[in-house]
Amino acid sequence: MTRRIVIFSLIILFLLGIESLIYNALLPLFSVAKWVEISYYAFQFGAVGSLLYVIVKARDRRTQGIKSPLSNILMGSMIAFALPKIVLSLFLIIEDITRWIRYGWSSINNQFDSDGTVSSIFPNRMELYIQVILLIALTFFLLLIYGILFGKYRYQVRKVVIESDDVPDNFHGYKIVQISDIHSGTFDSVDKVQKGIDMINAQGADLVLFTGDLVNNIATEIEPFIAIFDSIKSKDGKFSILGNHDYGDYVKWESPAVKEANLERLISNQGKMGFKMMRNANERIERNDQFINLLGVDNWGKPPFPQHGDLEKATKGITSDAFNILMSHDPSHWDYQIKEHDKDINLTLSGHTHGMQLGIDWLGIKWSPVKYRYRKWAGLYTENDRHLYVNRGFGFLGWPGRLGIWPEITSIELKKR
Repeated sequence: MTRRIVIFSLIILFLLGIESLIYNALLPLFSVAKWVEISYYAFQFGAVGSLLYVIVKARDRRTQGIKSPLSNILMGSMIAFALPKIVLSLFLIIEDITRWIRYGWSSINNQFDSDGTVSSIFPNRMELYIQVILLIALTFFLLLIYGILFGKYRYQVRKVVIESDDVPDNFHGYKIVQISDIHSGTFDSVDKVQKGIDMINAQGADLVLFTGDLVNNIATEIEPFIAIFDSIKSKDGKFSILGNHDYGDYVKWESPAVKEANLERLISNQGKMGFKMMRNANERIERNDQFINLLGVDNWGKPPFPQHGDLEKATKGITSDAFNILMSHDPSHWDYQIKEHDKDINLTLSGHTHGMQLGIDWLGIKWSPVKYRYRKWAGLYTENDRHLYVNRGFGFLGWPGRLGIWPEITSIELKKR
């Protein structure tokens, strides 16, 4: 309880500090009625209080059923309102630093009046600069609102070609569809999710692979959507693995047995969706007299994320002369264990990062704040003829929106080199 009080107090102080900075910077530039000013700050305190209430209520994190669209919009709007203010305050701090430098420089240059006092005056804020950064903040706010209302279901199909000498002749042109990070506990529309399922089926997949995080916390979150995910079609089957959220580690359970029962229910629900769970195991996918190996491991990530994955167990019995595909939820696993493994794993499929659901991914420019946490966070990476593909995620979590990093369906074609 004490820790929560400290965290909430720091959040409030941080938000009030931003408000004070913006208030002092902008008030001289605008002439508004007192009631407008009072209404604005009443709204601000209401928004902060609502945000803290949501945080407290979300502690149990056991959402069930389809989430309320209004709940997502309110939560997203609070975030959309706060983030541009943080950006605005950073620009104001930068200007304050330059004003102090200019003031100090004029003082150092001995600009004195006849009576010996310093003649330099602390510079006022530049009105044009304030107007420009206000425009930037407003644009950012409107883009975030777009991400909440439309971006989170703006599915994109990304096509990838993997060439290898190890691809068997019978698998030349073989099509794999990867989805990841469904996070069904945050969905607020069956119809819009159905649109994504229709796009998956339009790919005509030979194999469909799901690389973890079916739910946010508990198994029941997926149950309103089982039927539509069961409708995903694949010639050679559908396979899945567990992500860090699937274990129920972010919920307080009555006992270890209840937590384990939740995991069993989640795996059972995946079976009802037509997916076969692979837990540190491998399986052959055959075409006539040729095959490729499909491997799947439990979640393995950098701390604080769990390391349940057992790569040695998953690779048991496979050989390096076959074409081997591994599903591993967290892309950091690739750098730590996979890319140098003595068994040649040609292609690893991961997710986990979501691309932070926010960034630039356009015209060859690829940037997101998540890149400072994960070196490999979206798209295809290749080293020593071994490939890692990081899916940007099908669903969304935390901020109920996406901007620039749209939800992804990956269509991978294998080619014999």
